[in-house]
Amino acid sequence: VQLQASGGGLVQAGGSLRLSCTASGFTSSDYAIGWFRQAPGLEPEAIVGIYKRDGNTFYRDSVKGRFTISSDDAKSTVYLQMNNMKPEDTAVYHCAAAVDLIAWLGTAFESWGQGTLVTVSS
Repeated sequence: VQLQASGGGLVQAGGSLRLSCTASGFTSSDYAIGWFRQAPGLEPEAIVGIYKRDGNTFYRDSVKGRFTISSDDAKSTVYLQMNNMKPEDTAVYHCAAAVDLIAWLGTAFESWGQGTLVTVSS
């Protein structure tokens, strides 16, 4: 499994950004894919995930109502739309995958890719 995140950058507080994750190597829809982030000096935080077979989602409370995950199966890509961003959203965002959404209760992912830096200025 290979995961490649892109789309990070600098945005002002209140602004929006969309991240993309291109995935390859999956042989079925029995997996969950999504994002975790790690801010400087802090532990990784799993924030959003989707189970591909049934579309069930997980959102961390800190991003609920502001971030939305979606997928384009034809492009093997998962998107993270981030709206009303806050300075505390500043982190390196990683795309990750696991056998199910339980992984998002912690950070026990089977696969993850290089991150993309998101910086939110106040």
